[in-house]
This record gives sequence, C-alpha cells and structure tokens, in this order.
Amino acid sequence: MTASSTRRTTAARSRFAAVGSIAVAGALILTGCGDQTKDNGSESTDGATTSAAPLADKLPKEIRDKGVIKVGSDIAYAPVEFKDSSGKTVGIDPDLADAMGKQLGVTFQFENGTFDSLITGLRSKRYDIAMSAMTDTKDRQEGIDSETGKKVGEGVDFVDYFTAGVSIYTQKGKNTDIKTWSDLCGKKIVVQRGTVSEDLAKSESKKCTGGKKITIESFDNDQQAQTRLRAGGADAGSSDFPVAAYAVKTSGGGNDFQLVGEQVEAAPYGIAVAKNNTELRDALKAALDAVIANGEYDKVIKKWGVEDGAVKEATINGGK
Repeated sequence: MTASSTRRTTAARSRFAAVGSIAVAGALILTGCGDQTKDNGSESTDGATTSAAPLADKLPKEIRDKGVIKVGSDIAYAPVEFKDSSGKTVGIDPDLADAMGKQLGVTFQFENGTFDSLITGLRSKRYDIAMSAMTDTKDRQEGIDSETGKKVGEGVDFVDYFTAGVSIYTQKGKNTDIKTWSDLCGKKIVVQRGTVSEDLAKSESKKCTGGKKITIESFDNDQQAQTRLRAGGADAGSSDFPVAAYAVKTSGGGNDFQLVGEQVEAAPYGIAVAKNNTELRDALKAALDAVIANGEYDKVIKKWGVEDGAVKEATINGGK
C-alpha cells in the first residue's frame, strides 16, 4: 500500500515484519477489557528507589520528591499497552517504563484514558507524560489540528522510542479484493478515533471517484472497532501494524482476521511531554538511552516480537 497522510496522527512510509513475528505474551481476551471511557483506574510499573537510581538527579525536583511519573495512556491497544487476564497493565510501553523507572528512581503510574484526550490531559497537568503508541508528528509538536490545519494548542515535545507503520485487516477469508487503501472506496472501515488510521481513511476517501467514498466508523478504542468488524459490521479495519498483527494472531485463536496489503506511514512512537517541561523530557531521553545501552530495551522488544521497530537511540522530536 502507498499513502501519504497521518498517524496516531501525521507521518510517512512503510516497514515492519510478518504477522508471525508478533509474540503472544500473556493471556488476552480482546473483547474482555471493557470500555476504556468507563475505566479510570491506574496501574503502576515497578520503579526503583531514587537513592539507587543512576539518573535520578536529572528529574525535576517535584517529580523526584513524589517518586511518581503519571502516565496518560489508552490501555486497550495490545501489544503496546493493555490489561491482561488478571487486570494488570502490560505491554511494550509498561515494560519500557519499568526499565526507565529503575534508571530514574521513580514509578511510572499508568492512568487509563481515551486516546484522543491524552494531549488535553497533559495540557491540564492531569498527566506528566503521555505514553500510548503516540506518533511523533510535526502537527502534534506544533499544536496543529491535522485535519483543519488550525492551531489548537501549544504543542508537545516527543522522546521517540519505537517505529511502526499502519495496516489494514479484514475478516478471515472475506473481502479478498481489498489489498490497498484505494480498494476501500465504496466500502466501510472501522478505526479508533483520533488515530492515523482515521486520518488516513479520511484522506483516501477524498481520492475516491464515481461517488464511491469510504464509509468510516470511528470508536473510542481499537477493541470496539475489532468487535464491530468481527460481527460483520464493516468490510475492513485499520490499526498500527503491531496492534493489527497481534489481533490477527490472537482473536478467535487466529481465525477471526487477516492482514491485507503492505504497511504504510511508518513513523516514530514518542513519549509526549509538555513544551515547558524540558528537564523531564531530557531525563526521559537519558533513561531511554541508558536502557538501550544496557540491553533492557532489546529484551522488551524481543519479548513482544517487534524487533523490526527497534531504534538505536532515543530522539527528541524526530517526527516529520
């Protein structure tokens, strides 16, 4: 597939591995995590004591004294972050946060929220950071609404830690004529609200001819979109590649969905930090670089089977 639009919102190009590379780590019932808009509970990763942490002095004093970094996250996006069968928050992001917490001497406390509200929560200081498979884009850095092009906020800084593309998936054995985004003209796609998949669907629909636009149904979380597709309520769904591949491998024991076509829009995931909190931003970068250097990063990436998205170093505002 080829396209040029936005991500979990606005970026570029294609990469990643096959669905078989996604490891199934822990029991996951894709429809069992509930509606995240009703779940405002929090989960903590296991941090370390500040006195034993090599990078603790890089943190702002307020956070160092509290010993906690509050993380806004859409905890319904397996395998990046989700609730396991016991209700514990697990995934790529919580594991990386745990490793970073040991470097910084703090606990990363994950708090659940809908994806499209995370930057607002960061702006209102409900969260210290947002870590939720969020794509680093120029629009987000500058506080621009990607659809209207209008300024809507002061923007955020990102500490980039991973790379992912976007994929289309369908019910297994059905809609075999769908291979690219242009094949969705005249069809219905389900997506999560506020994501690159939604933006890309809107952009591609404008290119459709003969009055055959793409019908887009958007949901608060990806699991709701999957449920809709599973029930036959749409022709296709779209998510970030690791999420789509995980759903294909796990939902219905691998019998519900299939990936179609190639990934597009490969771009960095970033930890979002308020523009005026450069001390915290730089501390997070130092912690990420440390866990990359000591091998903990590679262990996490390998655990979840997403090695092709690994980065060699943390980057600030690397999104385009």
